[in-house]
Amino acid sequence: MRALTWQGRENVSVETVPDPTIVEATDAVIRVTSTAICGSDLHLYSVLGAFIDPGDILGHEPMGIVEAVGPEVTHIAPGDRVVVPFNVSCGRCWMCTRGLQSQCETTQVRSQDKGAALLGYTKLYGQVAGGQAEYLRVPQAHYGPIKVPDDGAPDEKYLYLSDVVPTAWQAVEYAQVPVGGSVTVLGLGPIGQMSARIARHRGAGQVIGVDLVPERLAMARRHGIDVIDLREVDSVPEAVKALTHGRGTDSVIDAVGMEAHGSPVGKAAQIGAGMLPDALARPMIEKAGIDRLAALHTAISTVRRGGTVSISGVYGGAIDPMPLMEMFDKQVTLRMGQANVHRWTDQLLPLVSDDTDPLGVLDLRTHRVALEDAPAAYSTFQKKEDGCIKVVLDPTLPVTAAREATQTAEAHDAPAGRHA
Repeated sequence: MRALTWQGRENVSVETVPDPTIVEATDAVIRVTSTAICGSDLHLYSVLGAFIDPGDILGHEPMGIVEAVGPEVTHIAPGDRVVVPFNVSCGRCWMCTRGLQSQCETTQVRSQDKGAALLGYTKLYGQVAGGQAEYLRVPQAHYGPIKVPDDGAPDEKYLYLSDVVPTAWQAVEYAQVPVGGSVTVLGLGPIGQMSARIARHRGAGQVIGVDLVPERLAMARRHGIDVIDLREVDSVPEAVKALTHGRGTDSVIDAVGMEAHGSPVGKAAQIGAGMLPDALARPMIEKAGIDRLAALHTAISTVRRGGTVSISGVYGGAIDPMPLMEMFDKQVTLRMGQANVHRWTDQLLPLVSDDTDPLGVLDLRTHRVALEDAPAAYSTFQKKEDGCIKVVLDPTLPVTAAREATQTAEAHDAPAGRHA
């Protein structure tokens, strides 16, 4: 089969690799029909290469058609249309039964002192082959895959149940936004866009989105979000206070993470670590790594006194400096963590299935391209070129057809269909 593989820092390529097979009784194999590029994939693309081997298959946002199942997999069958959560979790252990699937005790990567294994996400999280490929072996498939309607609707209607929608839902849940209250969302990439929409859907009275990319700001405005353009203000906290009677918002969601703009020291450290041989880079990142913390520090300064900061953006630093005096003085509550996808599925599947599209899932993807075009898509996404907000890879699509489908969608201001 063909699969997108990591080959080095900012170097990925589509290669021919062995087809996946059933290895464990709890496995399934799916034929991938759509698989998205996540902002977290860009961390692997640029920052965390010390924990990846050349040839590793990336991707953790797949969906497709079941091809085969192991004998212990009974809730899905060949021919079913499924979306696959990025957590590899068993559904049976102490953590899973308490809604903490991202901490699954069956798949915890204890050798790295990390939580549950993740699809396509480095040695730190189990080095499980990812879903940016024609086929995917799904471990713990007796629990993981979510069966969705085979209703002819575009894959994008259900695809984001793999990561984006539950991650954003958890971000809003953790933010504890009061009904009628206010929330600032820092970063209007896919998670930030969906967090802002979900906050509105769940009853927030004022939702403020912050970014500097014109296309991201325009998309947020389309969904009724008030926006602050970073290029036009000197201080986000002061700009937010001006909109909230001088207090700041009840909650702030950091949807940016470790690669925030405006963090020159952290950026230099990340680039420096990326230039080292893996044997030197790994202990440096694990023991002395620092992140670009501009977004997180902005979140802490922006939230009102007694408010809550929710972190959905990924951080990987070991010695990140935190403004504890400010946090203590303001009585800030901080919540964070990988999304527990299955914890939220029962609430989310009806919402994404609704023909009125209350969360706007069909207005998120900006590019749908062939799997073979993935290397160029990674570069475009990283550089935020061509209005790129969300990329979906289609392993069934010829290269030229993919480009034509994207152009047609842009011309009609509508997403391409399931079989574009």
